[in-house]
Formats: sequence, structure tokens, C-alpha cells
Amino acid sequence: MHPIIECADDLGVALKGVAAVEPAFMSVGEKQSALVGLTEVRSQLDALLARVLGASDDVAEAHGLRDAAAWLAVETRTTRREARRDLALGRALEQHPWVATALTSGALRSEQARVVAEAVDALPPHVEASVRDDAEEALLRLARQHDARELKQIGKRILDVVAPEVGECHEAAVLEAEERRAAALVDLTMSDDGEGRCRGTFVVPSHVGAMLKRHLLALANPARHTEDELRDESGGWKPLRRRLGEALVEYVERYPVDATPQTAGVNATVVVTMTIEQLLAESATALLDDGTRMSAGQARRLACEAGIIPVVLDSKSVPLDLGRAARLFTRPQRIALGLRDGGCTARGCETSASGCHAHHDDPWSRGGLTDLANGRLLCPRHHRLAHDPTYGMTIHADNTVSFVMRT
Repeated sequence: MHPIIECADDLGVALKGVAAVEPAFMSVGEKQSALVGLTEVRSQLDALLARVLGASDDVAEAHGLRDAAAWLAVETRTTRREARRDLALGRALEQHPWVATALTSGALRSEQARVVAEAVDALPPHVEASVRDDAEEALLRLARQHDARELKQIGKRILDVVAPEVGECHEAAVLEAEERRAAALVDLTMSDDGEGRCRGTFVVPSHVGAMLKRHLLALANPARHTEDELRDESGGWKPLRRRLGEALVEYVERYPVDATPQTAGVNATVVVTMTIEQLLAESATALLDDGTRMSAGQARRLACEAGIIPVVLDSKSVPLDLGRAARLFTRPQRIALGLRDGGCTARGCETSASGCHAHHDDPWSRGGLTDLANGRLLCPRHHRLAHDPTYGMTIHADNTVSFVMRT
């Protein structure tokens, strides 16, 4: 029997021998040793599989397939993508024997091996073979302290370590190529699912993604929210992805209207059409200019701050009020409200002024004035409650407000 087949059989027997062993009864020290040891053995097994796969072109030929990965994927119910990753690793190990040795010894992880091989292969064609060898040796040495993600970043600048005279030019060229590719592949798709939600995906340059994430993390910062705002409907803590989603909603809704781009001399706005009866009703709907609908309460809330122009119609569908910028509190008014209110005026809420919306006590949609006497600061959550017909809002003598669900 071939030694590699015998090895696979022995591994199978050994694994069956411990299949019934319960890890929960291991000591902490035993678990630590087992985790490290199994990880190293898995690296060795990854190397052996990749090497055999890389040498199996005759298997593909015997079955009339493009490569052995296609045959392996079918035989083992592995995805073709994963099988081809293993095949690519096997071929890389053939070209990088030092990487193969490190992986086979268990000192290197398979993802690190891929990164080292790719980094060396990405060096410019004019780099001499001796410099390539130095780069590979340096990366293998650095792999003892860095994971694959960190190693990938180091690989982009490895010439700075082994050949500083050419490293700077190479890094600049790599970065410029990445930036050109990122700019050429920007993409955004959005679609309404017909159930009140919009879904989408986007691809942007890394620095833009970092900027957006930083903005959303600032809005999602727990320090800006009360404990109630940080808990979901079941009382559990909201996961970060939900808080970031809520931050994106706040980011869009609070984007300054005067900063939105103009088309034909008009800021980018959403036009909401409703009758005067719908505007005043507790339960009604409003029509957006793209054909979708929202509740009248939502429209009233957004009219306080967002880039929304309500087109109110009388019973004969004649516009009564096309909305004016005066519905929005000015920057000096917002500063004055912040000095006066200090933050959200809802009792028990600790949201600071910078995280609040400016709300009309006497609704702007019903003729209320945009002045300090008619305004107050409310955090996004309490601002929604102020426009939710299922809640009643009470203004107290100390200018704080409380909400009670209507029965």
C-alpha cells in the first residue's frame, strides 16, 4: 500500500478512536494543547492534500475533466470553489518549496501559505530571483507572529524590508492599481421588497467604506443611547449589525437638506402627497412620488427634519401648501434649543443635544410655528413616539415630556 494511502487510513482509524471522547471533561491545559496540536496537524494534512491534488492532472485526464479539482468536488461533495482553492495551493507549493516545507511541518497555516506565495508571485518581473527568495524567507519568518490578514498587508511592502531601493516604487504602483480598480468597480443596487423594506448591496473604495463605517459607529455608540434604545423588542441587547442599520436610517433622515445635490435647481427631496384629511387623521396613508406609500404619522415625523416636501391637497386635489424651508429649525435655533433643553426632553432619556431632532410641539403640518417656544429636542426614538398615534405625549411644567400608550 502506498505510504500516503496508509497514512490516510491510519488517520481515519485514529479519529474514529476519539470520536466518542467528550472534550468537555478535559482540563483547561489539555484543551489548550489539543487545540494547538490539532491545528498544526490540520496544516500538515492541508499540505498533503494540496500536494496530491497538484500532482493529479492524470486523474482529470482519465475522466475527461479540466482539472482534478472538478473530479474531487463531485466525489467528495466539496464545492468546486473550495476544491480549486486546494488545487491552487498545491500548485503554489510546487513553485515555493520553502512554503511547502513550513506548511508540511505544521508551523504555517494554509491561509498563510497562500498569502506568502501570492505576495512573492506579485513582485514585479524585474525583481531578481535572489530578492524573491529573500522576500519569501522574510515572510515565512514574519508568519510566526502574524496571521494571514496581517501578513497580506506586510506582503505588499515586503520589498521595503528586503530591497528598500525598489520597495517604495513597487508599493506606490500596487496602491495606484488597487485604487484604479476600486474606482472602476464601484456599484450600488437597491430594491424595495414590497413589505416596507428596502434591500441593497454596494461596493466602494476601502477608504470610503472606512469613512462610512466610522460615521455609523459614532451614531451607534451606546453612549448616545438609553438602555431602552439598546434593547430589542424581546428585551435583549441589540446586536451591532442592527444598531448600525438604525444608524444608517438616522444618517439618511438627518442629512442636511441644504447640502443635498441639486437637479434642475431643486435639492434632492422626496415629495409626499396627501389630502388635508389624511394629514390631520390619526390613521391614514400618504403617497410618495415614486409610487410607494407611508403612514401619515411617518410623513409628519419626517417633515420636522428630513428632506421631505409635503404636498397637501384639498378635497378638489388643489395644492394648499407646498411646504417651505421655514418648517425646519435653523442652525442658530438648534443651538438655542440645545442650550435650553440640554438634550432629549423625554423624561429618563439621556441622549445629548447632538443626537436629537428638533420637534414641533404644535405640529408644523397643522400650522405650528417654527420658533423656540414651539420647539423641543427629542432623540430619534422619542421623536418617533411623538408622531405615533398609539402613544399620547404629555408636556410637563418643567418642559419635559412623557409618553403613555393609549388604551
